[in-house]
Amino acid sequence: MELTEQQTHLKNLLEQRNDLESALTKNRELYLKVQGAIEYLTQTGVTLPEPEPEVETEVVEEVAEEG
Repeated sequence: MELTEQQTHLKNLLEQRNDLESALTKNRELYLKVQGAIEYLTQTGVTLPEPEPEVETEVVEEVAEEG
């Protein structure tokens, strides 16, 4: 039995949804592991150095003189 164009489209969308659900589960698991490691390190007193303040540079616009 051959599928109609709409049935083929639905089949493809269902497969895509399943792939996305699988990727979402893997990413959620990875996120939780990373979050747990961050919490562990911060609770044990690990910190990052403060970022150095950015030095603002002055932008000078050159104006061409007409002459």
